[in-house]
Amino acid sequence: MNLRPQRSDERVDINLTPLIDVVFLLLIFFMVSTTFDRHAKLKVELPEASAKPAQQQQDPVVISIDAKGNYFINDRQLVNSRLETLKAALRKTVDDKKDVSLVLRADAKTPHQAVVRAMDAASQLGLTRLSIATIEAN
Repeated sequence: MNLRPQRSDERVDINLTPLIDVVFLLLIFFMVSTTFDRHAKLKVELPEASAKPAQQQQDPVVISIDAKGNYFINDRQLVNSRLETLKAALRKTVDDKKDVSLVLRADAKTPHQAVVRAMDAASQLGLTRLSIATIEAN
């Protein structure tokens, strides 16, 4: 039996240490699991070519691409910009010669996909001597 009277002046303490630990762990979890998108703010300045042109073969095959992505092989426009059409025109132009030099001339505003498609077509035909035409930087 407890015959002592209850004291009403007892102080109730709240221990904040576990609460701070939980908040700290949540903060670490969100910091680790959050991904940051830095690519949208990244500004890329492409380098200029200042090297002297290398010695080329007598008559290289020139693939030109305009700003709209249209292909021209030796100044003759292709009917469409599909990979199969580009490969057939290249095959007809090079006549099974694998050592032919290929010069890729693309407009500065050409879509990247058009340039990659031209490089892919050359690679699939086994043409490995590819150079990209640039203008000399001032």
